[in-house]
Amino acid sequence: YIEHDVPDLLIGDPTRLRQIIINLVGNAIKFTEKGEIKVNISLESEKGEEIVLLFSVMDTGAGIPKEKQEKIFDDFTQADSSTARRYGGTGLGLAICKRLVEMMDGKIWLNSEVGKGSTFYFTASFTLQKDRKEKDFIPIEMKELEVLIVDDNETNRRIFKDMLEHVGIKALAVEDYKMALESIERNKFDLLLLDMHMPHMDGFTLAKLIKEKWSIPLVLLTSGGIRGDAERCRQLGISAYLTKPIKQSELIEVIKEVLGNNAKDGKSKLITRHSLREKRSYLNILLAEDNIVNQKIAFKMLQKRGYNVVLAKNGREAVEVFKKHSSFHLILMDVQMPELDGFEATKVIREIEKERGIHTPIIALTAHATKEYRAYCLKAGMDDYISKPINSGQLFETIDKYVLDGFMNL
Repeated sequence: YIEHDVPDLLIGDPTRLRQIIINLVGNAIKFTEKGEIKVNISLESEKGEEIVLLFSVMDTGAGIPKEKQEKIFDDFTQADSSTARRYGGTGLGLAICKRLVEMMDGKIWLNSEVGKGSTFYFTASFTLQKDRKEKDFIPIEMKELEVLIVDDNETNRRIFKDMLEHVGIKALAVEDYKMALESIERNKFDLLLLDMHMPHMDGFTLAKLIKEKWSIPLVLLTSGGIRGDAERCRQLGISAYLTKPIKQSELIEVIKEVLGNNAKDGKSKLITRHSLREKRSYLNILLAEDNIVNQKIAFKMLQKRGYNVVLAKNGREAVEVFKKHSSFHLILMDVQMPELDGFEATKVIREIEKERGIHTPIIALTAHATKEYRAYCLKAGMDDYISKPINSGQLFETIDKYVLDGFMNL
């Protein structure tokens, strides 16, 4: 879970960071037979452009004896021999983690109690990215909404409540069906988030009770769905059915969809992660690229994913196409093009947008993969950049960041 005071736009070493987190989470999974594993990121300190983040990986696993904790980060140190026999060694994982953390000007430590679990902490340094405006996450007005969260897991309740309150939604979180029914009797809620797997009464049974008396939109959340769940949701009149984990952007998108559909006719198709993906596949993208080979490669990647793509062979043509069509969700802009380069085309498009009162994410396509060039792209009014040759993973990850994470109204 990423705390809301953590800046979105940082410069650091994603490869090292990924290795550290994968190692720590991998160990947590290995040593935790029941309970939960939590990953948390918060702001440790901020001094000018220098940012230090605090990462923690908590588990409810076997735990580590106090006398073993000091040497746990040494090469191939095992908490005890019985642990090694039962789970296998941690190998060089923790020793590597320590080295990687130190390479990121950080430190690593742990708190642990045998039989209760462990929490590994580490810090890492980053630089705040310049010349980039933070984006407003909130896609629609939500300050008047009231949502009830019903989940027996305290961590889930806290996370969902925090996600909703961060975008202005009033959220009440309760742990069981009795508290849920009492809350509905006393308050008027716009929407309910129900966990499927709860003791005493599961989400389906609770949904049936609620629907018999109230006409409140219901979103059912599950850690693992089985065949037939979706059909049962439809029969009970549940509006949406999603599997965890759920990103904040997905949660907001679901709420928007559910309430939007409910306002239209009170009836709608069951919203699932698949239906959301299907809707997002109808995005309109303007691709400005003068090189025929690069154009074909990018076009095929985008078309294969289901996007509607309009081509422009230079910056001037991109501007003309943009003038005629106001429905582009995103623009992929090659930087070096004849007649009008990507930077100039972006400036013209930004002026047009001022008159229309809109902002379309513009992603630069460039062979210059340096921090300085990235900063130049952002200063020119672009939102991000992708280095050539274009990799489909990076391309789709960047597109998703802008068109799925609440930066535009779909």
